[in-house]
Amino acid sequence: MTMNSIEKLTTAITVVEEARGVPLSASCVVHRGEMLEILEGARESLPADLFKAETLLAEKERIIEEGRASAEAMIATAREDVARMIEQTSIVQAARDEAQRILDEARDIAEDERHEVEAYIDGRLATLEVILNKTMDAVARGRERLEGADDKDVLSQLNSER
Repeated sequence: MTMNSIEKLTTAITVVEEARGVPLSASCVVHRGEMLEILEGARESLPADLFKAETLLAEKERIIEEGRASAEAMIATAREDVARMIEQTSIVQAARDEAQRILDEARDIAEDERHEVEAYIDGRLATLEVILNKTMDAVARGRERLEGADDKDVLSQLNSER
């Protein structure tokens, strides 16, 4: 059974704690050979255990650094996405504003043109009205003359019959 350096040092501490004490002293009696064997085993295991610990710490640092780099990349990507969304939102809003401006301008132009067309038609109708009134006057005068001509014809016939 192989023990790592921590286990061997823990065993040595247990041996010392359980050792028989020397009366009237803080000293104790331990088996020298057993204690040396435990401590030498700890000394032999220590470099390998330290190397494993250093390897684990380096691996931990690498994993933390990978996580940090990954998190920074995610944050950068998220910021780019947000900036793109904001830009697209502002582009869409600008397009909507421009479309609304064009529609408003087209409505204004159509309204102005409608007024121009109505004014033109009103002018043409007024001219037609004047022409029709003159024509009606001419027709009325012509009818009056015709009515008067019949009377003259009747008078001239009476004169010619005499």
